Amino acid sequence: MYLVENPVLQRELLVNLRTVRSFVLLFLFHVLLAGVVYAAWPQVERWDPEGNRAEAQKLFNLFFLGQFILASMMAPSFAAGALTGEKERKTYEMLLASPLKPGAIVIGKLMASLAHLALLIFTSLPIVLLCLPLGGVSLYEVIAAYFLLMVAVATFGMISVACSSYFQRTASSLVVSYLVILPIALVGAMFWQSFQGSGATRLAVLLAFVPLASVAICGVLFAITSRRLLYPPDVGSEGGEVVDLDKEAEEAVGLVIQRDQFPDRLFAPPKRTKLLEDNANPVYEKEIHSEIFAQGTLMLRVVIQVSMVLAIPLMAICLYIWPHNAPYYISYVVLFNMLVGPVFSAGSITSERERQTLDLLLTTEISPWQILSGKLLAGLRVSTVLTGFLLWPLLLACVMVTHYWENFTSVLGYLVIIALTCFTSSMLALFASVNFRKTAHSLMTTYLVIITMFAGPLAFAYFADLAFGQTPLDAPAEVIATNAAIVSWADRLTIISPFAATWNVPMSFQVGDQSQSIVGSWVKFGYYAAFTSLLNLALFCSMTWLFNRRWRVAE
Repeated sequence: MYLVENPVLQRELLVNLRTVRSFVLLFLFHVLLAGVVYAAWPQVERWDPEGNRAEAQKLFNLFFLGQFILASMMAPSFAAGALTGEKERKTYEMLLASPLKPGAIVIGKLMASLAHLALLIFTSLPIVLLCLPLGGVSLYEVIAAYFLLMVAVATFGMISVACSSYFQRTASSLVVSYLVILPIALVGAMFWQSFQGSGATRLAVLLAFVPLASVAICGVLFAITSRRLLYPPDVGSEGGEVVDLDKEAEEAVGLVIQRDQFPDRLFAPPKRTKLLEDNANPVYEKEIHSEIFAQGTLMLRVVIQVSMVLAIPLMAICLYIWPHNAPYYISYVVLFNMLVGPVFSAGSITSERERQTLDLLLTTEISPWQILSGKLLAGLRVSTVLTGFLLWPLLLACVMVTHYWENFTSVLGYLVIIALTCFTSSMLALFASVNFRKTAHSLMTTYLVIITMFAGPLAFAYFADLAFGQTPLDAPAEVIATNAAIVSWADRLTIISPFAATWNVPMSFQVGDQSQSIVGSWVKFGYYAAFTSLLNLALFCSMTWLFNRRWRVAE
């Protein structure tokens, strides 16, 4: 019932593994990994395994770390909709009413959602084995690393399935899963990189700690999720499309959102008791007062609590103890908005399609400008206020830490970066919502584009420096010139990333004479601001054109 004759597992495997998307993803994943190995392969005619162990170890570290980060990003996308998908399809109650045990449902959903990801990881093993002839890495290290990778994937999948049991929509489950998983993934990646010089010791420590921690986490979450399915609190109204926020506030444990008090009313305005004013945007009023909070405030409360818990140690270390590490904290704020911002805009138009109300909306006298601006501002307001909760430590540091007094322009630069990030993430999510028919597809596409834009240039620059930045002196002149050009272009490409812009903002208390580098850093910051502003303008104009020319006759 749990594995051999589990109908949930069999059905999910047939549906997931037979889709065109699975084959396309498998092909693209291996093309990417093969391209990384090919590009990073040593550019020498004779390879000395004894004298070049460090470079071979770097290649293995890069390869494994890349797979670990990809797996941590992909696991929630496969597993976070395991149970919310049933709720959205209105089949959740029928599944619970079946003779299946709750444990069998959880195991079936978990294994089916991670089967495709496990297939991707296992089929990449032959490419990794190509690194063995270079020396520096043994077969046992590769096997141990892959075992740890599968343990991490199982843990991330269980966290996502547990989140899926608490929410009604895949978007909410996905963002909370990312918010919980990414800190764990970042700690693991930092540990892996910190001990890259001692591979055997690193693997021994990880093999002793990670499996035990994974078993404990998965066991607790499995028991909680199974009990939640055995005694489900969210059935009886076919998914509960609307939540009574007053009743939810009375029954909430922990943080409670008071819509009539500051600062909660900034992102959760109180119920309207008067008629709309003249010239008010009805789309914005409808979105901010009902649509965003129709499924309750559980996701908001979890997001606020988790983000603040993570921000406290970062705030103390990066803003107060060692102020020169302020970009790390700003990068954390940018990462938070990357995860949270798209959730409130990715379903703006797709939800109208799913409810089959887009035709009615388009036949009203509301202009495309009002529709798009209302949808955008409603989602942007919530994501910006949530992100702003993480900025008060920076403003407090400007008052308490004297180093920031002489760097007021740098602090303004940080605020500009965060504002542009909030606007860009909401704009990209709205653009995806205009072009897709399902909210889940819109949200995943938005995350893919944002990760490619924000983190992709940094990863490419790091890889270019590792693979092409240390060209042997005896290499041909054309190879040296080509490698230098690749490294230069990779560095220029980072202007589109807010993370790179964060580090480009100069701090004058840094050691050394940096007058020239300060000017160059502000120039790169200006390029980032100009590119991001033009991108947002182009996206909004494109959406307006689509509404005027296409969507009024296409639906």
